[in-house]
Amino acid sequence: MSQPYALDVLNPATEEVIATVPGADAADVDAAVRRAARAQRAWAAAAPADRARLLRRFAAAVDDHIEELALLEVREAGHTLGNARWEAGNVRDLLDYSAGGVERLTGRQIPVSGGINLTILEPLGVVGVIAPWNFPMPIAAWGTAPALAAGNAVLLKPAETTPLTALRLAELALEAGLPEHLFQVLPGHGAVAGDALVRHPGVAKIVFTGSTRVGKQIMALCAERVKRVTLELGGKSPNIVFADADIEAAAAAAPMAFLDNSGQDCCARTRILVQRPVYDDFLDRLAPALKSVVVGDPADEATQMGPLISRAQLDRVRSYVTDDLATVRGSAPAGPGFWFPPTLVTGVAPEAPVATEEVFGPVAVVLPFDDEDDAVRLANATEYGLSGSVWTRDVGRALRVSGAVAAGNLSVNSHSSVRYWTPFGGYGQSGLGRELGPDALTAFTETKNVFISTEA
Repeated sequence: MSQPYALDVLNPATEEVIATVPGADAADVDAAVRRAARAQRAWAAAAPADRARLLRRFAAAVDDHIEELALLEVREAGHTLGNARWEAGNVRDLLDYSAGGVERLTGRQIPVSGGINLTILEPLGVVGVIAPWNFPMPIAAWGTAPALAAGNAVLLKPAETTPLTALRLAELALEAGLPEHLFQVLPGHGAVAGDALVRHPGVAKIVFTGSTRVGKQIMALCAERVKRVTLELGGKSPNIVFADADIEAAAAAAPMAFLDNSGQDCCARTRILVQRPVYDDFLDRLAPALKSVVVGDPADEATQMGPLISRAQLDRVRSYVTDDLATVRGSAPAGPGFWFPPTLVTGVAPEAPVATEEVFGPVAVVLPFDDEDDAVRLANATEYGLSGSVWTRDVGRALRVSGAVAAGNLSVNSHSSVRYWTPFGGYGQSGLGRELGPDALTAFTETKNVFISTEA
């Protein structure tokens, strides 16, 4: 059995300890699984309308506490207040959307000879959701809401650095009337609580968002028990700007496409690919747009970018932006906090580490390309394939390039990647499976086939 331990939660903007929470060990996980299994059986047996009604009450409880949740996210994750409000609202909206799917989670009647064939969608049982620190609230909900709607129990393991909003959401679920133990939060170290959750035979599926390296480890452990797994992993997304695009609009939109959440976003457009005839013009417009981004206190309404999550993440980002690189930089506060300025890197080879590896900070490279084929080649010159953008006025080109870029989520003349009512997931090293959208609930079910003979 693991020794008892505690997790100190830091405010990334000040480096102050704002809370200390107990960490779960393997025994805690085992007890939680057993409690969840009992709660799940009763939940699955409840009328669909009753499950939907309780999920809507949960959504309403979140809505009543949007500001509280947002301020908690600002303090534990360093997110800007505007972003944090959106994140809390996304939890509410996803619970509402998932509740609408409860009574529509139907099977099929398949024509056969000699009888009737039916398919029934049944819940898996207990689902483990391992959420990341970069978007603690919404990504936790991406797995939790549809899993609950499909009739499962959920054990949520938040990241060590950001457990507070998850714990508050579990309290709101109980206040809304969800059965006790149906949705439990297990803060703890990944190597302790996370490992126990993945290995536990009573957990039917793992949903993990995080690094590709850890995702591979989780996938291997799940394979030992033929356990279902959904993985949303890293990204190195391209932002492709063609010469026929609205250059002013593309340049204005580019900074926040990689600076949102301080660049700690798997969908961040950190490789800006610009066609040569407009390369210089684009850079001339992009540099002042970058420098105008307001970096500072995330609780200030005017702030557009806050700190990085931790000292370790700050050191990682710094390691990519060496002194020999040509850069354009914005500003960042001095003093306490994990601050790194908005940064553009130019003049590097496409195979440079800063151009191929996921930095996970406010850093983007700008690379020129010649033509459509060259743009696609550069866009696909990475092991990742999560997201990306194409800027052009040519609809045919937009469709051709979107079809050729190996990524799960693409936007044309936009940087929007995530909507809770459309599918989300990646190609290659960016993950396995899809989350969100109209099929989200079915990812948490087993399909049972039943044949009924009608022959005398």
